[in-house]
Amino acid sequence: MANTLCEQLGIDYPIFAFTHCRDVVVEVSKAGGIGVLGAVGFSREQLKEELDWIDAHIGDRPYGVDVVIPQKYEGMDTQSPEALEKQLWDMVPREHIEFAQQLLANAGVPDWPDGSTTMGLMGWTDATATPLLEEALTRPKCRLIANALGTPPADKIKLVKDSGRLIGALCGKVKQALAHKEAGLDFVIAQGGEGGGHTGDVGSIVLWPQIVDAIGDLPMLAAGGIGNGRQIAAAMAMGAAGVWTGSLWLTVEEAHTQPTQKQSLLNATSEDTVRSRSWTGKPCRMLKNEWTEAWGREDSPDPLGMPLQGLVTSDGMRRTATYADAGDCQKVAFNPCGQVIGQINTVESCRQVIYRLLDEYVDAVDKAASLLPKP
Repeated sequence: MANTLCEQLGIDYPIFAFTHCRDVVVEVSKAGGIGVLGAVGFSREQLKEELDWIDAHIGDRPYGVDVVIPQKYEGMDTQSPEALEKQLWDMVPREHIEFAQQLLANAGVPDWPDGSTTMGLMGWTDATATPLLEEALTRPKCRLIANALGTPPADKIKLVKDSGRLIGALCGKVKQALAHKEAGLDFVIAQGGEGGGHTGDVGSIVLWPQIVDAIGDLPMLAAGGIGNGRQIAAAMAMGAAGVWTGSLWLTVEEAHTQPTQKQSLLNATSEDTVRSRSWTGKPCRMLKNEWTEAWGREDSPDPLGMPLQGLVTSDGMRRTATYADAGDCQKVAFNPCGQVIGQINTVESCRQVIYRLLDEYVDAVDKAASLLPKP
């Protein structure tokens, strides 16, 4: 599985693990893959604390950081985070806030200790994500930056490339992959519609080869539906330079997931996910529950665009994550994951997952090779 991308990053296997948990980042990188920390939701101070810990525990292994700078969003021309937040709050209808708060109350989710009902903009904009990017670029062991929503702004691409790091971005359509290539990105992450988080609606097995053909020599990482080595072998056979995984790490031993939340994920089937705009304002795949159903009713407020909906729901994100075991929290919890969650039903360590993936990959390749006619 080793290739040029592995050599550039200094990793043994092209297995990329997207996670919001610093422990997972460290353990995946130490096992030969590369952990990528999702930075959205952190302030710069919080991200500094997370990266300090990673740097202290990861040894000489590399890691990555994932930021979220959408191509289009409300107020995108406003540069000051404070001015932008005020501008956006003026656009949020009161009924949306009240609707979200009532859903949380009905499920018995405890209030935040200081009584606040929002986390603010988080990292959903250029103005708020840029400080996170700048912090990541102070870390020599951070070897790649990924943008989760669209082609990054040209000045950010230059900043990362001038630092000697690789930069890539996710996409769900061929035209988006071509835009990434035209912008000068070092790799493209092609995520099929069955993937967790923000996705398009084209399935992986159709999307991956189309993007490989479209972008030529530019490395493509396959995302969406990767949970075992057979699926890695399929992705590599279609031309992928590696795999970008996410749902796979939600239930590992090192994940900070609360017990009840982890059990919800372990119990879930592939049919238990849905693409919904109810949390972020953009189509995002997650476990369906009373929250997603409530926002989808005809008599409910329509979800707002990004980042407005995030202002409405950020309090729910932190409360359902922090108090996952309280009341009927899982009925309204934000649990982004892909359809592959249906084949994840046991708890393993990160190292066990990596080694299992490799064993399954070798077995799958050997089986495929055995089908060829003997010379």
